Amino acid sequence: MTGLRTLLLLMLALPAWAADQNTEIERFLTETLGKPPAAETLWFVGDLRPAVRAILEHDYPTARVPYWRNEKRTVWVLNEIGKEMPITVGIAINEGTVERVKVLLYRESRGWEVKSPAFTAQFSGARLAEGQTLDRHIDGISGATLSVRALSRLTRVALLLDRQVDKGTKP
Repeated sequence: MTGLRTLLLLMLALPAWAADQNTEIERFLTETLGKPPAAETLWFVGDLRPAVRAILEHDYPTARVPYWRNEKRTVWVLNEIGKEMPITVGIAINEGTVERVKVLLYRESRGWEVKSPAFTAQFSGARLAEGQTLDRHIDGISGATLSVRALSRLTRVALLLDRQVDKGTKP
């Protein structure tokens, strides 16, 4: 019976999560791009799908992902499971370099410290190095190891996707 109650409460919370997510995404886009342009779409086709899988260690849950582009800057909103729940992250890339990382929605019960600007600032200026790794070390947070890994992986994915934009990857 307790499991049924928990499931019911989660189902009732889903519309609120969606509204919060949309609000946070819009806020991030406005802060980063001013008036955001229309979203474009990048499809995971060809060599892109296995490259993303190699970074995440699993397939991304969708076949395509929206992004926003303003001159040489791209903005990505990506999701990754921390320990048990998805973390929604906004990542701005400018000319192949991380400009900004912000946790838009954090749903885990622990590890919320990854939302701190002091933590996310470590990603600023990062680039994708050989082997699809970041060109710098990101300090961990005790008790938030899986969330730190999720943010690092999503940042690497965003840098990889940014490289694909000019290639015009479409289905």
